[in-house]
Amino acid sequence: MTALLDVQDLTVRFAMPRPSFFAPRPYLEAVRQVSFRLEAGHALGIVGESGSGKTTTAMAAIRLVEAASGKVVFDGQDLLQLSDEDMRQRRRDVQLIFQDPYSSLNPRARVADIVREPMDLMEIGTADERHDRVEELFKLVGLRPDQLSLFPHQFSGGQRQRISIARALTTNPRLLVCDEPVSALDVAIQAQILNLLARLKTELNLSYLFISHDLGVVRHVCDDVAVMYLGKIVEMGSRDALFDNPQHPYTQALLAAAPSLARRKSRGYVRPLKISGDPPSPLNPPKGCAFADRCPRVQDVCRQVQPELETVSSHQAACHFPGPVNHA
Repeated sequence: MTALLDVQDLTVRFAMPRPSFFAPRPYLEAVRQVSFRLEAGHALGIVGESGSGKTTTAMAAIRLVEAASGKVVFDGQDLLQLSDEDMRQRRRDVQLIFQDPYSSLNPRARVADIVREPMDLMEIGTADERHDRVEELFKLVGLRPDQLSLFPHQFSGGQRQRISIARALTTNPRLLVCDEPVSALDVAIQAQILNLLARLKTELNLSYLFISHDLGVVRHVCDDVAVMYLGKIVEMGSRDALFDNPQHPYTQALLAAAPSLARRKSRGYVRPLKISGDPPSPLNPPKGCAFADRCPRVQDVCRQVQPELETVSSHQAACHFPGPVNHA
């Protein structure tokens, strides 16, 4: 299949304050040579703990965060090499759904104006065509046209996220970056929004780059999954392969910690490995495997040699000693 988005060795680093006037400037490496492919019409979930670099990876891929190096090939063009004006035109094809529907909508604007705004900025269509498009999208996401004149505070959290989705769809994008789109919502409302996203993906042939810490949510929406730890992908594969037969101990621990998955009787999360402690500092990442100090399988080579993503079972894992959960 053709990759809509091909990310190659993406690296993001942030300059930090100097500890002293003559000291060299330290850099925080938030994303470290990350590579992945997103097929057209598919959804790729990027998961990991807070601080793992998943959101920064997605934002750098669509040039909302500056990348230090790498390539992001979208539909044959390297987005990182485009001029600002060319990238502005590309925004039609790439849109973002924010995490918090309460703060991502202008409280002083009517929702019709909020949804129409991307078309206004990109000068898409006539005034009448924009109005018709807004009404069409309101119906598509499950809202009523008579609500167009209301303000955001007059909607519930789930309705506000539907407005955010409608706004993201106004330019007929091919790729939606969903940054924790349901984490601020009640569980019952989460299911409604996830079902809406799944339906829109099929009806509009959309591709999703889906950022989440909730593996249950990812399993419901995504076709493929990449697991990040300290700025690197440690396991990646199809949804079923990764959930049913995880090879990396960090992935197994994440699955163990997901309440929505604990009830399932699947090999991936029955009495899995437990981990403790905190990740190392991204200001000074370890020489070998970043997970070594928390890993119950650690051996000397883990602290000396950084593992690379290699095919294990039916997908890829970056681990010197991959394998299924040991239930002994």
